[in-house]
Amino acid sequence: MQVIGVDIGGTALKLGRFDGTGRCHAHLELATPQPATPGAVITILLEGLERLDPRHQASGVGVGVPGPADRAGRVAQLAINLPGWRDVPLADWLEAQQERPVTIANDANCAALGELWLGAGRDVQDLLLLSLGTGVGGAVILGGKLLTGRLGIATEPGLILLDPSGPPCNSGNQGSLQQHCSIAALKRLSGLEPAALAERAAQQEQTALAHWQTYGRRLGMGIASLAYLFTPERVLLGGGIAGALPYFRTALEQELQQRLLPMFRQDMVVLPCALGNGAGRAGAARLALDHLVSRSRG
Repeated sequence: MQVIGVDIGGTALKLGRFDGTGRCHAHLELATPQPATPGAVITILLEGLERLDPRHQASGVGVGVPGPADRAGRVAQLAINLPGWRDVPLADWLEAQQERPVTIANDANCAALGELWLGAGRDVQDLLLLSLGTGVGGAVILGGKLLTGRLGIATEPGLILLDPSGPPCNSGNQGSLQQHCSIAALKRLSGLEPAALAERAAQQEQTALAHWQTYGRRLGMGIASLAYLFTPERVLLGGGIAGALPYFRTALEQELQQRLLPMFRQDMVVLPCALGNGAGRAGAARLALDHLVSRSRG
């Protein structure tokens, strides 16, 4: 059995055709149309599906979307950074054109599934994933299963409160983890893009190293709060900022040591994601496989 995993992002659509063992038989990356309205994205996506699977070998499709999806995995409820993406019946639209089952989920949830299946979470059952980029996305897996809650939209760790007097967040919160640990937050702190700040830290520039220590402390505060709730065995960091982990790991781990009771950090390890930008499409493929198995069981 083969399935297709799709990761819809603001700049690129990433597609992969996988079998049940996790082997990727083909992959493709397409530029996201601008403006990225639902109709424009679906048009490009359908073209990509045909290119990726011209012989229609895949039995199902899983799609990661940059925002919450409904519990049934049918509707993209909201994508803040994509125009017109509110209550989009994406699965229905794609099924009408593809004639094969489609299921959708939040992109961070897909990334966590991908890491659990093929990446840095393969040998654990309880993990927290944080994607550190334009925003701070995330997902929680407990007992090997995604925690999505009664509405299908839990968890959004980037929106938890870190500092009530901090910058306003587009969620309506103020001082959220996202507003202290995203790319924009790092630029407010340092005046530099993450790559430039990491380059200066690599040259042992003291100001750059201090900025990364501040970033690590802030991220550590957020992870400590999340660890009290979920006691993950593994915390996985992905997204564009995660590549600089060597420069903020010490400050982050010192914060965890200080803020967490020993029983709550027992065996907990912080690691970078192993699949990089491929985690989302791998997890979407896993989502599609699970959906097909569920359908076959009735």
